[in-house]
Amino acid sequence: MPELPEVESVRRTLENRVVGRSVVRVRVLTRPVVSLPGDPSSGFTRTRTQSEPVRLRSSLLLARDHITTVERFGKQIAIVGSRAPVVRIQLGMTGSVRVDDAQRPKHTHVEWELDDGACMRFVDPRRFGLVASHPSRELLQQHVWSLLGPDALTIRHAELKRACVGRKRSIKSVLLDQTLVAGVGNIYADEALFASRINPTREAGLLTDLEVRALAREIRSVMRTAIKSGGSTIRDYRNADGHAGFFQQKHKVYGRSGDLCTRCQTTLQSSQVAQRTTVWCPRCQMSR
Repeated sequence: MPELPEVESVRRTLENRVVGRSVVRVRVLTRPVVSLPGDPSSGFTRTRTQSEPVRLRSSLLLARDHITTVERFGKQIAIVGSRAPVVRIQLGMTGSVRVDDAQRPKHTHVEWELDDGACMRFVDPRRFGLVASHPSRELLQQHVWSLLGPDALTIRHAELKRACVGRKRSIKSVLLDQTLVAGVGNIYADEALFASRINPTREAGLLTDLEVRALAREIRSVMRTAIKSGGSTIRDYRNADGHAGFFQQKHKVYGRSGDLCTRCQTTLQSSQVAQRTTVWCPRCQMSR
C-alpha cells in the first residue's frame, strides 16, 4: 500500500501537471468508488448499506473548475478547485493517479479531462481506493484530516511523545495507527525503527524520552530520503507521470529477512508484529 513518500511523490508530479489547468469534463465510470456529500464517507465499495447514492453532480468533482493547489496529509491527496470544492483521493492498496493523453487504461474509475488535452485518471484494480468530494478545504480539515495524527514528514518529538504516553501497545502498532501518526505504513515503520535502534515489539509507553526523540527524527529523515527517491515500488506503484520509485534499493530491513544487517552483519529476523510482517536486527534493535 502506498505510504507517505509514495503519495507525496504523486502529489508533486500532479502539482506540476494539473495546477493552473481547468477541468473540461469529469467522467465517473465506477460510481461505488466515489463518495459525494450525503454518501457513506468511505464510499459504497467498502460500506455495507442499503442506501442509494446521492445524485451525481460533476461540479462537486471539479467539473468546469480551475485547479489551484494539490495538497497532501498523511496518505491522502486533496485537489483544490477555485470554486471551493475539494477532491480527496485515497490510493488504497493498488490505486494510482495518472496524467497523460494516452488511451484509457483498464480499471479506470474516474477521469478528469483537462483544458490542455490531457486526462487525469484514478486507476485502481482492486478498488480499495476512494475519490471523495468535500464542499471546502475547511470542511475536509474539520471532518477528516483533524481525525488523523500529526503528519509523519514533519512530526516533532512532543507530538510523538503524546502518541506514545500510556500506550501498552507495541511501538510498531502505534506508528501504523493513522489516528496517532499519519502517513507511516509497514515499510517506513520498519526503516525508522531500525534507524533509531528501537525494537518494534517495545511497549510504546515505556520508550525513554531520548528514544522518542530519536524516533521522531528518524521518521522525518526516512520520509525525506524516500521522497527524494520517488518512494518505494514494491509491486505496481507509479507516480502521476508513470515513473517507479527506487527507494526499495535503499531499504535497510524491510523485505530483507534472512539477509545480513548493513550495520553489524547479524542475520535479520522477522515475525508478525501489529499483524504485519516485521523485520529487525536482533543485535542493533535489542528488546529490553
